[in-house]
Amino acid sequence: MGPIFLGILAAFFFAFTFVLNQSMELSGGSWIWSASLRYIFMIPFLMAIVLARKNFKQLIREMKKNPGAWLLWSFVGFGLFYAPLTFSAAYSPGWLIAGTWQITIISGALLAPFFYEMIQTNHGVIKARAKIPFKGLSMSLVILLGIVLMQLEHTSQISLKVMLMGIVPVLFASFAYPLGNRKMMDVTNGGLDAYQRVLGMTLASLPFWIMLSLFGLFTEGPPTLNQSIQSLLVAISSGVIATVLFFKATDLVRGDMQRLAAVEATQAMEVLFALAGEIAILSIALPSLLSWLGIIIVMGGMALHSYQSHREKNKEVNNRASA
Repeated sequence: MGPIFLGILAAFFFAFTFVLNQSMELSGGSWIWSASLRYIFMIPFLMAIVLARKNFKQLIREMKKNPGAWLLWSFVGFGLFYAPLTFSAAYSPGWLIAGTWQITIISGALLAPFFYEMIQTNHGVIKARAKIPFKGLSMSLVILLGIVLMQLEHTSQISLKVMLMGIVPVLFASFAYPLGNRKMMDVTNGGLDAYQRVLGMTLASLPFWIMLSLFGLFTEGPPTLNQSIQSLLVAISSGVIATVLFFKATDLVRGDMQRLAAVEATQAMEVLFALAGEIAILSIALPSLLSWLGIIIVMGGMALHSYQSHREKNKEVNNRASA
């Protein structure tokens, strides 16, 4: 399967995060348990997959080579990503969080200068600092325009405090997730598959989740059975299935910032899937005509983004063939 399709499939399963987190918040569950239980519940599933594939020893060897990097970037990519995301659910509805989260399309592109990519020249392949993919970024702005239109009718109905408490943590998370993911791709350098990398990052971020759980136990009390069940569903759908699919998609385009930006742009589909989920599960009202216009623009922007990515890749291949 192509990286774009894998990215869209990942977006479908990621959307369960926004719907179920909002459901848990509405039922009185604490964001602390929504965050920590997801990653704690992920471990046995990922462990079973990696053990069945007989890749666990290799993972441990890789983690021992650079434990500091594993701990740091797993904390950034998982801890500083998901804790703010669940915190925001206490202040904003799922549709607003899902819409705001799409800023990661631009966040990921702006992080490009912090990484290196392999470039083919007349003198061979060289390693150079990556540049912001402005062509891909322009397509991302089209997607975000559609998302803004989808949210306009809702933002006028909430206070400034609710908006800031719901948006700022998500903006922070939008940089943490691609930063941690890309840094771990550099650390592993293609030596691990997606299952191994997700399990490794989950294990490396476990100290943070344990500390957060202890904090939650003393401040909020233990989680309810309902929240535990919904957190388990988030762990399976978003934590295991979606994360592995997304990591697999980014692995396929590792070192190519143009195509990487296109894969990350597929996550705009989360807002469409989250909207459908909230309509079906939480019985929210159907979107207005303005929102439907935004949906059309989002889908069109994604198609343009994918087309631009493939055209640039084909041009690069043709240039190499004629060199």
